[in-house]
Amino acid sequence: MFTKTGNSFLAQEQYAAAIAHALHNELGETHQATKTLMRWTNANERTVKNWMAGSNGPRGDHLVALVKHSDFALAALLGMAGRPLALHAAELPLLRQKLQMAIEVIDSCLPLRQ
Repeated sequence: MFTKTGNSFLAQEQYAAAIAHALHNELGETHQATKTLMRWTNANERTVKNWMAGSNGPRGDHLVALVKHSDFALAALLGMAGRPLALHAAELPLLRQKLQMAIEVIDSCLPLRQ
């Protein structure tokens, strides 16, 4: 048997804890949250409960499916990857659209200048 070297176990624990925290923030801790995650990822109930408990983190196709549905999980993943601003950059076009709408509302409320 080979012994593990390095800090990969710690990194796995941190990963699992970060994903669990994100899932709890978004979905809560109800049985409905488990069902939602099962539907999103097509993972079995025990697997999802391990994610929610922070015992294990999603791997591969489950992680891709999870971040497809969960902005919280995506933000956690980008944060762990050292790319927290990547999520903000993706939101800029929507933010610009909202700002433009706000400017139009403000302009419609101002009296006409002559």
